[in-house]
Amino acid sequence: MITVQFYTKKNCPLCDNAYQVLEELQEEYNFTIEERDIYSNDKWLEAYGLMIPVVQVNGVDIDYGLIEMDSFRNRLLPKLQLK
Repeated sequence: MITVQFYTKKNCPLCDNAYQVLEELQEEYNFTIEERDIYSNDKWLEAYGLMIPVVQVNGVDIDYGLIEMDSFRNRLLPKLQLK
């Protein structure tokens, strides 16, 4: 199963919206979501502090910021089909 890394922080409306998009896509596609709070790791905070939410698959950032269902689905699907 593919794991999607989701870089986030507390009290982030964009993150809440993006997580909801991921949950909806989980109903269609087989993947797990690994939430990563950027404030729990200095490297994540430095890398993603201004970009969150960030969605990553297989070490590749595939989307960030305002994540909308249709455009995100188009970016996510090729990554899910790699394995």
